[in-house]
Amino acid sequence: MDFTREYAIGLDTGSDLSYREEFYIKEDGIYLDGNSLGLLSKRAEKSLLDLLDSWKHHAIDGWTEGDNPWFYLSEKLGKELAPIVGANPREVIVSGSTTVNLHQLVSTFYKPEGKRTKILADELNFPSDIYALQSQVKLKGYDPDDHLVQVKSADGHTLREEDIVAAMTDEIALIVLPGVLYRSGQVLDMEYLTAEAHKRGIEIGFDLCHSVGSVPHSLSDWDVDFAFWCNYKHLNGGPGSTGGLFVNKRHFGQVPGLAGWFSSRKDKQFDMEHVLTAAEDAGAYQIGTPNIFSMAPIIGSLSIFNEAGLERIREKSLKLTGYMIELIQHELDGHGFILRNPLDEKKRGGHIYLEHQEAARICKALKAEGVIPDFRAPNGIRLAPVALYNTFEDVWKTVQILKGIMEEEKYKQFENKRGVVA
Repeated sequence: MDFTREYAIGLDTGSDLSYREEFYIKEDGIYLDGNSLGLLSKRAEKSLLDLLDSWKHHAIDGWTEGDNPWFYLSEKLGKELAPIVGANPREVIVSGSTTVNLHQLVSTFYKPEGKRTKILADELNFPSDIYALQSQVKLKGYDPDDHLVQVKSADGHTLREEDIVAAMTDEIALIVLPGVLYRSGQVLDMEYLTAEAHKRGIEIGFDLCHSVGSVPHSLSDWDVDFAFWCNYKHLNGGPGSTGGLFVNKRHFGQVPGLAGWFSSRKDKQFDMEHVLTAAEDAGAYQIGTPNIFSMAPIIGSLSIFNEAGLERIREKSLKLTGYMIELIQHELDGHGFILRNPLDEKKRGGHIYLEHQEAARICKALKAEGVIPDFRAPNGIRLAPVALYNTFEDVWKTVQILKGIMEEEKYKQFENKRGVVA
């Protein structure tokens, strides 16, 4: 492969997917933290301002009037999100947050009975999921040390599907796994794991926070029972933007574990009855009043995704991460970096995960040079070249900057300690 800057520029010239001008990007910087918080797009900015304007002009009537009536916005965005996760529109709703939605879904699907009393998860998942699962086990009167089973990783970075399947014993009542591991970027075979779980009579759900918007899904066709995710990473919905969830239509009609005001069927909600008439689709899994201004940017952002098409986004994402891996292997050899991503692109998500014993201070040095990475304790550096707004030249520059930091030992001027927010 050609490792010159000219080659990178040529790759950009040959790309037919570029929405870079749609986003607010610092001219003198390279943003590679879209796997934690995506950049603001001009369309997302406009949709937020439009909903502020609807409050200004309609006041309370904004619930039923305007271009995006608030009362139906969760359902409307669910329909927009459905193609991105491969679902029937009625199976998706925009509501809550990642952890709130996980609590809701586990409260509904975790039904310990007889020997089946345990939840199966893994030891590499994001901490918040484990906190929630521990809480749910406790609420059922069990000890998480015994009833939350976490599949071990053979290498500390990836999971083997065969190990997960082996842990699907007759004691397991529910399975919750990540779609993409946040550390290594490994994509789990969700279709295979779902089929194996169902063979054993176990319901299964996935955390899609690190895969939604970067990896195609076919949740309905795979017959996944449920899924949940945030919309502020690859989907660029803004800090704290409202999350999303999927519930397979096979489960429509059951009362949600955590019923609330917006769990109601729309035509019954304002009858003010004290017996819930739950929505007959994924809307039943809403709890409280939707956070309209936290949902507003998602309107604009999703218009970009549905215009660009997720297959094209995935194709360019794989080219960007593949190019970055080749550059890292060529330019950074001998500098102490360990690449933790699977090299098989079918198993690789949208970000690169490097380990280095000086990772915290290397990330600070990158920031000082205008590159925004993501540090993960204790020694991880995540770099996400996002298909919609990053370029191959961004990738080339980043690796050259990183090479310079290592060769000139620029990182040594910083403390090897994470900030308050890593």
